[in-house]
Parts: sequence; C-alpha cells; structure tokens
Amino acid sequence: MTSTNFTGFLLAVVSSAFIGSSFIIKKKGLQLASADGPRASVGGYGYLLQPLWWVGMITMIVGEIANFVAYIYAPAVLVTPLGALSIIVSAVLAHFLLKEKLQKMDVLGCLLCIVGSTVVVLHAPDEKSLTSVQEIWELATQPAFLSYTASAIAVTLFLVLYCAPRYGQTNIFVYIGICSIIGSLTVMSVKAIGIAIKLTIEGSNQAFYFQTWIFVMVLLTCVMVQLNYLNMALDNFNTAVVSPIYYALFTAFTILASAIMFKDYSGQSISSIVSELCGLITILSGTTILHSTKEPDSPILTDLYTPLSPKVSWYIQGNGEPWKQKEEDASSPPFNLITVVRQDHFK
Repeated sequence: MTSTNFTGFLLAVVSSAFIGSSFIIKKKGLQLASADGPRASVGGYGYLLQPLWWVGMITMIVGEIANFVAYIYAPAVLVTPLGALSIIVSAVLAHFLLKEKLQKMDVLGCLLCIVGSTVVVLHAPDEKSLTSVQEIWELATQPAFLSYTASAIAVTLFLVLYCAPRYGQTNIFVYIGICSIIGSLTVMSVKAIGIAIKLTIEGSNQAFYFQTWIFVMVLLTCVMVQLNYLNMALDNFNTAVVSPIYYALFTAFTILASAIMFKDYSGQSISSIVSELCGLITILSGTTILHSTKEPDSPILTDLYTPLSPKVSWYIQGNGEPWKQKEEDASSPPFNLITVVRQDHFK
C-alpha cells in the first residue's frame, strides 16, 4: 500500500466512526421530534428544532469531511467499501442507545465486514495522478459516464415521482435507492472538488475553471437530495436495517460510477481484481447477515377509519363476529363499531 492510499485508509476509518455514530444520534433526534409534531416521513420538519438532531448532523458533517479528504488521497474503490465500519458502529450503538437488539449473527456480520474491508484495502488500486480539473471534466464528459449519469437521473426521477408517494413508507428500497444512486454522483463530484482543492493548495489555482463550480453545484444538489431521503428512511425503518442496505447499494453504485469515470481497474492484475471483488462480496455478506436479523419499524397508520386502496379494514361487531368493509362498500356497518383489529395489504 502506498503512503497516499494509507492516508486515505486512516481518514476513511475515522469517517466511518463519526458517520456510524451520527445515524444513531439523528435517529434519536427524529424520535424526540416526532413526539411533538409530524414525522419527517410525512413532510414534517420539526426535527430542525431538535438540538440532538443537529448534534447528529454535525457529527455526520465531521465524518463526511474526513471522507471527503480520504477521496483526495485514495481511489473510490478503496474508500467507499470501508464505509462498512460505520455499519458496525451504528449496529453497536443502536443496541445500547436505541434498545435495538444486537444478536449473535450480528457479531458474525460485523466480523465479515472487517475481514472483507481488510482484503479490499490490501488489493486496492493506487490513486491516479491528475494535474487539473479539466482532466477530470474530460473523464466526466466521456460517453460512457454521460450514459451512466443520464440513467441515474432517470431512475431517481421515477423513484421520487412515482414510487416514493406510493411505496416509500412500506418499501425500504425506495428511499435508500434514491440516496444510493444520487450518492454515486455525489462521490464523483467530491473526488473532483477534492482534487481541485489539493491542486490549488499546491499552487495551481483551479477556481478559475468553470468546471470546478459545476462540480460544486452538482455536489450541493446531490447532498440535499441525499439528506432529505435519508431522513425519511431513518424515520420509517429500523436503523440497523437502513445502515447495511444503504451501504450495500451506495457502495455498488459508487464503485460502478468510479470504474466508468476514473477507470480504476485499468492496469490491475486479474488476481488483484478478483481478490478485491471477493473482499467486497464478503462485506456485502456481512451486511446481509446484519439485515436478516433485524425487523423494520412498523409504519404508522395515520387514518384508522377510512380504508385506503388497496387496503381492507377489519372491524369487530358487537357479538364478536368480524365484519369486513371493502373499498367499494361505502355503506355503514349494520352494527356498532367496537375497535379496529388490523389492516392488511393484499394484491
């Protein structure tokens, strides 16, 4: 491992510790805010007045800054998989602070993440030397990466406009999918801006190039989208479920984007590539185990009387016999309503 890669490795580890902690702190802040007003998942912004949420936000910013600097010194295929360490931090803290169960299989998942991360670090490609932001712009405007960007934007719009209003609160992959896809573009922008800052510090001012400011605008836009939908995901689902799924999807899309834009695997031996992929699969296996042992939080029902398509409402009549009202039956039940037993989805 080169000295620059090692520096990037250390920064990535520090970043993971802070980011993993921020998940738990922000979750706690969201819980406190939801007790006094609408949840973030239904458009509430009360968490902005919650000090604990801001503590979590600051913790995440510190972690992201460390992550930002890590991308300057090491390739994305090294820095991004090390995010698995944040999952370990998040799962352990969730057990103690949020009372979310940490089972024996979770420990196995954490160990797999550590082993996989070690393999990835040992076989990661070296960082390529770039001398100006214009070189990065040429990489970003090559046909292959432009096709990836267009596809990412199209899928994100579909998830935001069609899937999120219908399935966002019941399907964890909607909100996290948006965060992960946009996150891959965020990382590419971070990489470009980081290199521009590094070159500027070394004496070659990159602020005069318009490409630098385009990368800045893309970064700010992507970060705002990520934060919004990450808040929604955390507010609806168990933290120990959100973290590994977000990591797995985010890592996959980021490595794909980086491989297309920066050609990270160009010049590497087949054995190194295979070893790194095995390490990545090991990490993903660990996150899968962590996911499989957790149950998502139950979505909150905002209306217990009116059945919303495609739901069926079950009620208990006075003599204890069930009465079922389908959505097309607008008439009142011929008996006294006692209580709501459940609401189930059906196809």
